[in-house]
Amino acid sequence: MPESGGSRAQHAEIPPSGDRPGTDRAPVVQHGDAGALSVDPAAPQVTAPAGLPDPAGPSGAAGPAGPAAKAARRTGLLVTLVLGGLTALPPLSMDMYLPALPAVTDSLSAPAATVQLTLTACLAGMALGQLVVGPMSDRWGRRTPLLLGMVVYVLATAICALAPTAGLLIGFRLLQGLAGAAGIVIARAVVRDLYDGVEMARFFSTLMLISGVAPIVAPLIGGQVLRITDWRGIFVVLTAVGIVLTLVVWKWLHETLPPADCHTGGVTDALRTMRGLLSDRVFTGYMVVGGLAFAVLFAYISASPFVVQEIYGASPQTFSLLFGLNSIGLIVVGQINGKLLVGRISLDKVLGLGLAVIVLAAVALLLMTLGVFGEVGLVPVAAGLFVLMSAMGLAMPNTNAQALMRTKHAAGSASALLGTSSFLIGAVASPLVGIAGEDTAVPMAVVQVVCAVAAVGCFLFLCRPWQRAGREAGGL
Repeated sequence: MPESGGSRAQHAEIPPSGDRPGTDRAPVVQHGDAGALSVDPAAPQVTAPAGLPDPAGPSGAAGPAGPAAKAARRTGLLVTLVLGGLTALPPLSMDMYLPALPAVTDSLSAPAATVQLTLTACLAGMALGQLVVGPMSDRWGRRTPLLLGMVVYVLATAICALAPTAGLLIGFRLLQGLAGAAGIVIARAVVRDLYDGVEMARFFSTLMLISGVAPIVAPLIGGQVLRITDWRGIFVVLTAVGIVLTLVVWKWLHETLPPADCHTGGVTDALRTMRGLLSDRVFTGYMVVGGLAFAVLFAYISASPFVVQEIYGASPQTFSLLFGLNSIGLIVVGQINGKLLVGRISLDKVLGLGLAVIVLAAVALLLMTLGVFGEVGLVPVAAGLFVLMSAMGLAMPNTNAQALMRTKHAAGSASALLGTSSFLIGAVASPLVGIAGEDTAVPMAVVQVVCAVAAVGCFLFLCRPWQRAGREAGGL
């Protein structure tokens, strides 16, 4: 696989293994608002941000200078903010609601287990919705399914704010998750439309910066909303956020998929496309590696409140501080990956390093929880969790980038498979962390070790990075 690249306006399409380079690209044409993403209908091969500068500079054939270069920088920032907002919306939908769970239980006179289903329904909707929206975006383009999903998200969220019963709330939380999945899957597909190689990995690292902040601030926002209103106010805030994002997408995020690359088939064609993606051993390898890494993350999220507070006696404030520090570690390492490592070191080497650190941290946590080092306190365990979480910043962006670089004409379907597999594998792993009760952290560490070692095995035996490195060294 290629280990260098850039925006698609700067480089020809990087083909998957076996393809030949040389795809011609038509010039970029500006449409509508300055800085908007557009595709000229008369030039269906264009898939790049309007006004993106050529690395050759003013001397190149299409290298803008001065005001054009500034416009290109504004375009890049706009794209980043729009896609980051779409990626952050699902975590906001989940985590802003967490502080309100006890209030929902009292308000709707429903058992706690029933109210917990509102979280499960939203998570299930996000997983299944990606399988629907991904193929839709390959057939009808990115813009139309995204706008449709955002409109449905706004309506479902508004009805959640008015729900009179727990059953109705569960139903519309499911619809909210299904519609919110459009932002996740199409954001990844748009990145694939616009970027190749290391530039795609860098962009994913930037998205991680934005979306990584969402789980940190969402519970804080939810708690502040509850100070001035009840739990329904949280859904009112989410409705407002959805409306703003819908208007931003409608005005500034134009189509990025060329008409010539749109699929024309129906459900059968979508299933055939997904089957073809899954038959690609390397793509499937990266997909499973990413899902297993996500399972390690889910195990941490599910178990850490009990491990930190119940087992090691930390206060809720201390837990919140540690949770925030771990999230910051993931974000910082993700930025180191995008700004310093990618482009200097091959993506597979960086990914391999991240997986190795995750395995070592998970094994250390397992040994500590088993008592191999004697009685350990919170500090060593918190340090192990911090290292493990930070290493996710090396693993997660690069698995997405490497998988999507193999999906030239089916980025939506590929993004759907990546997202759904991560949610499903994570959802299977999460309940296992509590299998021995709330008084031991051993199940959490065991799940993390098993998933991390399995991820390394899939990386080595399915992705086989040394084979592609050898072909590239030989000029193949």
